[in-house]
Amino acid sequence: MKTVKALTETDTQKIAAALAPLLQPGDIVALWGTLGVGKTAFSRYLIQHMTQTAQDVPSPTFTLLQVYDTDAFPIYHFDLYRLDKPTDVYELGIEDAFIDAVSLIEWPDKMGRLLPKANRLDIRINVDGTTRLFTFDSADASWQKRLNTWQVTI
Repeated sequence: MKTVKALTETDTQKIAAALAPLLQPGDIVALWGTLGVGKTAFSRYLIQHMTQTAQDVPSPTFTLLQVYDTDAFPIYHFDLYRLDKPTDVYELGIEDAFIDAVSLIEWPDKMGRLLPKANRLDIRINVDGTTRLFTFDSADASWQKRLNTWQVTI
């Protein structure tokens, strides 16, 4: 487990950029936190870094899913806030994303027991005053190994 403090939006961008090289096809990045804590902002910076563009990265709150291409793999950005039941994720093709893409999932709790543990990195975002605390943790051995060697310079 690693916790990183972001004092500014630029710090959040640096954290996202530092995480990008660790990502592999099949990874699931579950973003946990309350409304407005910065899940979408973090996702936006990660996607912009991975696609090497300043393209607009809208919140998928209403569309539920946005897909982005990178040189290495697609990124599926899910926002499950509006799901009524966990099985609704199958209508989004989430199982395909778990195979050959990186899945960024906001509101992963909406999946209930359907949220895989394998290949999953949990990012918990909390706000303490003007500071955002990003906690990176995983029960997956591959992610534990990656996190143990990961360095973030802010």
